[in-house]
Order: sequence, then C-alpha cells, then structure tokens
Amino acid sequence: MGQEYCNPVQRGFFPDPSVIRVGDDYYMVNSSFQYFPAIPISHSKDMVHWHIIGHAIADPEYLPLEDTKDSHGIWAPDISYHDGTFYIYATLRLNGDGTRGNNVLRRQLLVTSKTPEGPYSTPTWLEVDAIDPSHFIDDDGKHYMVIAKAATVIPLSDDGKRVIGDPVAAWEGTGERCPEGPHIMKKDGYYYAIVAEGGTGYGHGINVARSKNLYGPYEECPYNPVLRQFKEDSPIQRTGHGKLVQTQNGDWWIYYLLGRPNQGRYTTVGRESGLDPVTWTEDGWFIINEGKGPSERQIAPDLKECVFERNLKDNFEEEKLNLEWEFVRNPDYGSCSLTERPGFFRIWTRDGKLDEIRAKNTLVRREQELSYEAETKLEFHPTKDGEQAGLTCYYSTATYARFSLCYEGGRKLQLVINRNHGEELMAEVPNIRESAVYLKVIVDKLTRSFYYSYNGNNWVLAGVLKHCIYLCDEGVPDDPKRHTGTLVGIYANNGGCGSRIPADFDYFYYQD
Repeated sequence: MGQEYCNPVQRGFFPDPSVIRVGDDYYMVNSSFQYFPAIPISHSKDMVHWHIIGHAIADPEYLPLEDTKDSHGIWAPDISYHDGTFYIYATLRLNGDGTRGNNVLRRQLLVTSKTPEGPYSTPTWLEVDAIDPSHFIDDDGKHYMVIAKAATVIPLSDDGKRVIGDPVAAWEGTGERCPEGPHIMKKDGYYYAIVAEGGTGYGHGINVARSKNLYGPYEECPYNPVLRQFKEDSPIQRTGHGKLVQTQNGDWWIYYLLGRPNQGRYTTVGRESGLDPVTWTEDGWFIINEGKGPSERQIAPDLKECVFERNLKDNFEEEKLNLEWEFVRNPDYGSCSLTERPGFFRIWTRDGKLDEIRAKNTLVRREQELSYEAETKLEFHPTKDGEQAGLTCYYSTATYARFSLCYEGGRKLQLVINRNHGEELMAEVPNIRESAVYLKVIVDKLTRSFYYSYNGNNWVLAGVLKHCIYLCDEGVPDDPKRHTGTLVGIYANNGGCGSRIPADFDYFYYQD
C-alpha cells in the first residue's frame, strides 16, 4: 500500500486546474481573476505536493487590471506543451454587461514560453467572446481551441495565435446548465469531450462523451456524471472542471476543482484543486475513483514523494517578493518598495480605500486552511484622520476585515469589517504607543480573533469577529460574481485625506 494524501492537493484559492506532464514533471495553472501577477504556475514531481514557480503574466503593462471588477479578470487558464513550447490560454473577463456599447464580455489570450516558469511572451489576443479555452492538437498537428459553450471547437493557425475557422459546437453537453470548462483528448481512436456542467457551486460535476470524429457526433458516456459529489455532509463539495493526466508509468489521473465547506455551505478559502485516480473500462470509457465520487483520502500516485519547502515567513530581505504574494489588481510600484528601507516592505499611503477598485498595493496571500494564524510587525506614524495600515482578511472590495493602525482623532487600532453594506467599526483600541506594533489574526473556521503586541511576545486581544460568512463565494447572495476566496495580507492607504506617508512592514508570517 502506497502513501496516502488528502484532497485538495493544491490548497486555498487555486480554482480551475489545468495540469500537464512533461517528462517526469507536472505543471498546473489556475484562475487568478483580478489578482496580479496573473495565472500562477505550479510544479510537482509526485502530483500531490505543489509549489509556485512563476506566473504567466508578471508585467502589469501586459495585463491592465486596474479597473477590473471583483471576480472578473483571468478565468480558467489551460496549459499545454508541444514541440518544446509551453502554451497558456486563458479568458480575460471584461467589465462588459451585455448591453449596447458594452456588449463584449470576454477575450482570449495566449502566452508562450520555452520554460515552464517563464518569462512568457507578450499576450496574443484572440477575439472570441466565450469562456474557458483549452488547447487541443490533433494527430495531424493541427491546433484547435476548445471553448464553452460545452465543447465548441475553433480551428487555430499552426502557431496557435490566430483563429482560422468558424466555431462548431462539437458536443453540446448533456443538457445540464452551464456546460463549461471543456477539454478534448484523444485516446485509442476516440475523441473524448470532457465538460463541466451544473454550475461551479454545489452540484457541479463532470460529464463525458466520445466520437470517432473531432466534430462529432458524440455519444454520451453511460457512467455520467463521471464526477459529482452526492453526499451533502462530505467535506469535499463543488467538484468539477477536470482534466486528465497520464503518468510516466502509464497510470491515469484527473485534476478537478472543489470546495471545502466551513461550518455550513461557506467555502471561505475558495475553490481549490483536487486529484483522483482514473481507470478505463473494457468498452473504452473512463471511471473516476471507481465511481465512488471525489476522495477525501486517497492512495498517492506511484511516484517518488517530493515535498517542497513552503514560503511561510517573508522577512522582506530579498529583492523580490516571494511567489506566494498577490496584489489586488495591478500594483503601483512607485508607491511600494523592498529597497527604500532594506529588510522592510514599504507601502506609501495613497488614495483608494479597500472598498474601492482604485485601491493600490494591497498585498495578500492565499488562506490555505479553515484555521490558521498570520502575524506582521508594523512601523507607521499616522497624524491625519484617515491614514491607516495593517492586516486584512480580504475577499473583495465589498467584503473584508481590516485590523489597522490608524489616526482618527488620535493614534489607535481599529477592527473594521465590510459585509457588503459599507464599513462597520467592530472594536477600537485608543492611545497606541508611538512605536512598532505587532498585529496578529487567529482564524478558527468562521471566527477571527485579532491581537496586538508591543514586543511580539505578550499579546492583547483587540476584538473577535464571529460567523464571518461574508468572506466567501456564498456569503453575499445578491453579489452576482463571487468566484475567488479569502486571502490574508497587509495594506496601507490614506483613507481619503490625500497624504503620502510610509508604512513599513518588517515581516509577514503565516502558519496553518
């Protein structure tokens, strides 16, 4: 019996996985939405343990996200490899709403590289107004984009950069709602169309069909849905959007997205990436996890275990931020620095509060477990009402918590939440000393407790937030686009007073 692993294998806000194998190495890309750098690229040797090695788009000039609405931006990237080149396709969800003059909702982009970590090329744009592109190369070397709705096939040029034919709905799905996340693979003379259906929430699933011809007609798999969570009490939910991978040993597996409920139907850490084994039937269909549904625990692939060191503490001593960090939208590099005060990450206050899209330099990393703690040390000297800097547990401009050293008629700490109805002051600590302040959050499922200290050893409770259901996809039902997850990190702004003063963060520590 081999080693066991627990799902998800890529934990935290890593939705819509696309995975390939190149030799003995595995590479994954995931949706990043409004966060930057865009499209994290992760690497694994054993299919279970992953670490980020780069991003497909790391130059803000290549991808302007400064005006991008929450949960818009980069959707459902796909990674492929052909003749020494890595291809990453993705959807850029625009702010369009379908009305006249604002009717283009989506564009597709392509970046390429000779190395998996990059750097990748300047994006090439393909004007296809749909979602979830994937890349299929047939036996004759012809390239195709496979994209929703269901499995729609679009011929591409030999370099994959141009659309050269009309879209054809090769398979329209089973009739369930939201047929998306398509992939086509070829095996033993059959084209297999793999489509996510049922919507990306609870009830999400994967359906399959096959054909001897790329454009069909396709016959539905008698085992559909090949993946869906039917157990309402399972800690693994929202399973779908999958892609098959064959190991160097010939075994088959599937990566798919999932969500872990947090004391109810609240997936606070966001949609994540799971893994399950695939077997092929005698009549040429594939079965996931023997038809038992998604795994909580599973026997690992027959590969040598390879565990990577995690980036849990950043002392801000390097010339670049570690790859776990994400900015909310494009950063303003002129207002943050790792070099102005060596050993600190400095954020200059500027206009744009956390509840505004124009906010800059909110620096966050993924929450990866339902319970964890995070800590930072801050030197900040506000003197005007509005100036603030500190910790944030951030989901979107509409929903977050912040624990801030600020000036509001005096130097104080404030615990503030936004649950889609504007900011609310939940706790306040006046008369904070003119010295460095340590800030900490301890998360226990839906409860978040905030502490401060003057020495990093003796901690004082400042406030507790209970039942933080607003920090998840499902927590604000009237918000139509909520597809990300809660992240934790640091920020500074002037609260609207117009000032520009430095907030210096000595370190940031995360532990789950």
